[in-house]
Amino acid sequence: MASGWPRQQLAVVVVVTALVAGLAPPCGAQAQVKSRFKAIFMFGDSIVDPGNNNGKLTEARADFPPYGQDFPGGVASGRFSNGKVPGDMLASKLGIKELLPAYKNQNLELNDLLTGVSFASGGSGYDPLTSIPSTAISSSGQLDLFSDYKQKLASLIGEEAMTRVISEAVFFTVMGANDLLNNYFILPVRRHQYDVPGYVDFLASNAVNFLLRMNEMGAKMIGFVGVPPLGCCPSQRTGPSRECEPMRNQASELFNARMKQEIDRLNAERNIIDGSRFLYIDIYYNLLDIIQRPAYYGFKDTSDGCCGNTVLNAAIFIKYHSACPNVYDYIFWDSFHPSEKAYNIVVDKLIHQNQQYLM
Repeated sequence: MASGWPRQQLAVVVVVTALVAGLAPPCGAQAQVKSRFKAIFMFGDSIVDPGNNNGKLTEARADFPPYGQDFPGGVASGRFSNGKVPGDMLASKLGIKELLPAYKNQNLELNDLLTGVSFASGGSGYDPLTSIPSTAISSSGQLDLFSDYKQKLASLIGEEAMTRVISEAVFFTVMGANDLLNNYFILPVRRHQYDVPGYVDFLASNAVNFLLRMNEMGAKMIGFVGVPPLGCCPSQRTGPSRECEPMRNQASELFNARMKQEIDRLNAERNIIDGSRFLYIDIYYNLLDIIQRPAYYGFKDTSDGCCGNTVLNAAIFIKYHSACPNVYDYIFWDSFHPSEKAYNIVVDKLIHQNQQYLM
């Protein structure tokens, strides 16, 4: 068991074990439970990293202003947004808890572990090469953290109760953007090895292996979130008209289509064997709809980030910089990441579209 984790008294462990086993109602039981899931776990990149990169020697950090200006308490928690990120919103809207904490947060309490954490790391991806330049926690490293989590929880509440927590949880993985934007389209290694369709095949194979490993570790309900329209990020738009860059959007669509096929195949195989469910969740068209119809959703600026437009207008490069005064007019917070308002709209859409599986 790793250092920094408090030993729980036996009485607390017995009470919590009974709670997990369904022998006692949880605190706040009067609140309406919207989902059948009792815990949520998140794997991914900066879209859902709530602070796992804090303190790391990496440019992919957000634990300083202007990040977090609209987060509760105005705290720069390490989330790559002006406020909450999709992991928090999913946890809240599914009725599990208000915020999804970072697993690397040393102040986690037992209830945090029982209801789920995020292993996501800004800069990560399904391609093992992607996380190296940013020193992010790789996709395989995030699975190692999940294994560590299971051992910690089992030591606190017992193996059987831990297994039940995992079986009653919903899992999400949100990666792929860094693989395409910050690896394939920037670094020469993969472009020398593959054309775009070939790299998408390679990336999809890695993503499928990641899903299978997660499934083998006990995850039964896994939501795979596709990549957004990457060519529409402020940092990727080109020319005086600031139009979305078509090649990056085409690569995004190609990867998403391939993964949807793979997930259909996994469901045909795994659902019959052990009841596992893999769910493809669209973010591409949900975000693109906001970009194409901004006024309908209450936005004024579609092509700029509140904190700037270049590749250097994000993460550690805007440490203590000033943000725009009217963030609610912007779809994008920085040059890569949407604002809390945009994220909230997208998450509402994807829950509505998948409510038969998530509620």
